[in-house]
Amino acid sequence: MVASRAAVPPFIRLVVRGSFPVEQDVKDAAHAAHAVDPSVLDGCPPTQNSRRRSLGADTVRGPLLRATSLRKPTTDTCAGAPRRQVCPATRRRTHTMMPGSTKISPPRKPLEPAHDRPTTPDIVPAATGIALSPGRAVMLPCLFAIAVAAFAVFTRSNATLVRTFVGAGIALVVWSAVLFASARRSNRTLVLEFAPRKQHWMQACAQGSVLLYWGWYVPLVYTFLPFVGVQLLFAYAIDSLLSWSRRDRYALGFGPFPVVLSTNLFLWFRLDWFHWQLAMIAVGFLAKELIRWKRDGRLAHIFNPSSFPLAVASLALLLTGTSDVTYGSFIANTQSDPPNIYLLIFLVSLPGQILFGVARMTLVAVVTMYTISLVYFAATGTYLFIDSHIPLPVFLGMHLLFTDPSTSPRSELGRICFGVMYAVLTTVLYVVLTAMGAPTFYDKLLPVPLMNLMVRRIDAWMASPWLSAVDPSRLGRSLTPRQRNVVVTALWAAVFVGMSAVQGVGDRHPGQYLPFWRKACESGVQRACTYTATLTNIYCQNGSGWACNETAILRRGRGESGDGEFTRACQLGFAPGCDNARQPGVAAASLRRGPPGAKDLPIVLRGTKPQLRERDLTRLYAIGCGQGWQELCVNPARAALDPPSPS
Repeated sequence: MVASRAAVPPFIRLVVRGSFPVEQDVKDAAHAAHAVDPSVLDGCPPTQNSRRRSLGADTVRGPLLRATSLRKPTTDTCAGAPRRQVCPATRRRTHTMMPGSTKISPPRKPLEPAHDRPTTPDIVPAATGIALSPGRAVMLPCLFAIAVAAFAVFTRSNATLVRTFVGAGIALVVWSAVLFASARRSNRTLVLEFAPRKQHWMQACAQGSVLLYWGWYVPLVYTFLPFVGVQLLFAYAIDSLLSWSRRDRYALGFGPFPVVLSTNLFLWFRLDWFHWQLAMIAVGFLAKELIRWKRDGRLAHIFNPSSFPLAVASLALLLTGTSDVTYGSFIANTQSDPPNIYLLIFLVSLPGQILFGVARMTLVAVVTMYTISLVYFAATGTYLFIDSHIPLPVFLGMHLLFTDPSTSPRSELGRICFGVMYAVLTTVLYVVLTAMGAPTFYDKLLPVPLMNLMVRRIDAWMASPWLSAVDPSRLGRSLTPRQRNVVVTALWAAVFVGMSAVQGVGDRHPGQYLPFWRKACESGVQRACTYTATLTNIYCQNGSGWACNETAILRRGRGESGDGEFTRACQLGFAPGCDNARQPGVAAASLRRGPPGAKDLPIVLRGTKPQLRERDLTRLYAIGCGQGWQELCVNPARAALDPPSPS
């Protein structure tokens, strides 16, 4: 580009007493994380000024700011180029600001290959920045720290929580003080940018929708929401301190939201151990900032910032046998309680799938796990995951955990492989954890970091000429990347509708209900007998006299007494239980049984869902008959006249 110096009008620009102006070149800012000399990008050899800029594109030297009138901008000339050619790396854009702060031009993201642009998350809107003195800059993390510490006022009845919040606040303030001293000693000017990125707020909206809908039916979730809020404050403090400790710019946006919300969709520590919840958030941001590699010519974080701390915490809890300090089992067992929760997760994930092209991973992961479940059922007559083909927490992970576009493969075939890996590894971990007698809710959390480490290798493998024949990118080459995402998402929508119709996903599944497992037990499947006894005992604990009577008969059949369960059945008003309680030592075959009574039906007909609210006896009998309770496939009035018969 040929520029005439005489054509440049005079203008006012803020500069720094020091080596170079406050305003950084747009390419300097875009490549700040990589220490790339921007003049090289334009075919110009580095000059003395560009070498200084390459030491840190975001670094602003000089203790004071002053307004200076410049009639002609200072430019560098490319060595070996025509006299009037100006290297783009030396062009400046500035704005006049009030003394004490400087508005920084937003960095422009370098162009990427066309096939990558719609499927990567680096959609950076125009950002505005303000240069601040170290004292003013550290006020931001200090405010977050004070807010975290102030939470102790609302939890003063719990001394452990008070220590947790006050300690976290003090640690953040100390870090802020160290940052202030370091920045002031080196005459740094810290820049605060406002950069709300689309991928962050879209993911946060999807995750928040699931969290709020789940809480509408499970009250404890809403009780825990204030603790989610304090984690957000802590996350913003950590994020800002980490950014300013390693560079001069901090982009304030919605970045902490998806990290915190995703973490809280899968694991909570109990309140007496809440300091580990904050530790998980800190580990996520530290891993994102410190554990990086070069990918596609730029530095990028390796691990998903929410899945990495979840996996680390899961591994630590498994190794120490301390899963009871978390609400992990409660989360896994109650996330499927709300009606139509599968549909909600599917719907709130659609915008991100269209924008970032991650529907390929979700589609393949769901189909792979469904296929594994069908094969297991055909081989054993029971369901691998007990009450579903795809457990709800795993289905949630397939949409909102492992699908982070920044830490997944770039190629279409690579993302398909990624989805298959997640389904297979999750299934393998479920089987292993079950065999170990460990909680199985870790199955969906442990594989993701390992998969993140493999993404570059997966893309390399999928680029092999041997796989070109099955590469889906060969199809529809005339479509734009966004159109391809829409087509794949539409295909996933069709698959979801079809699976819902055949109970592959959704609220109703045969494995949820006791009759299926009783029938499988009668067929000689030991796994079914074990689960039948477990589920029946749960119903007894929930207040079903019929279930207590059945539990006692099962125990008597194993040579145990069962007298305590008979007594409880009698206390709950189940008449056959009273008769059996008066016959200690009688063989199980001679004990009395009967159909569930009106008080039992809302409990035993719930399956693995919450207790039914329905109380109409005719309607309850119809529900039970539909679930496979043959003794309920009669008119309830007639059933009341028929006395229970011995087993």
